Amino acid sequence: MPGMGEAVRAEELRVSDVERSAVQERLRRAVGHGQLDLTEFDERARAVWAARTRGELDWVTRDLPEPPPPPPPAPRHRVFSDGAGGTTMRVLSTVWLSLVAVNVVVWTLVSFVSDGAVHPWFVWFAPSGAVLAVLYATGIGRPRRSAP
Repeated sequence: MPGMGEAVRAEELRVSDVERSAVQERLRRAVGHGQLDLTEFDERARAVWAARTRGELDWVTRDLPEPPPPPPPAPRHRVFSDGAGGTTMRVLSTVWLSLVAVNVVVWTLVSFVSDGAVHPWFVWFAPSGAVLAVLYATGIGRPRRSAP
């Protein structure tokens, strides 16, 4: 072994399979970003797995710029509770209340004009109102409270 007492330079250190895999992953990302074509990737991947030292690995990626950072994740929205304080629930409640109000007014007018008792058909809106109430009571659609 040449120079047993001498310090080994960083580029002469031997590499492991984990380091080779990391460099190959960087090459794969470079292909995804359009920095390499598939032929060049194949040549460089072969050189990565044939490399014995860190200097040889550095040579494979020397001309590649750092890939751009990944885009931030898209915000997740719930169906009945969006960030605007339960806008969806307010719209649904407004529509429901408007329909009930129109039906009560029409029922009242028909009741005054007719000779006999008129079935209160507006009670058929009760199940949908109950669904809205349960959603609101369980916190779905309720505006989120900001932390103090």
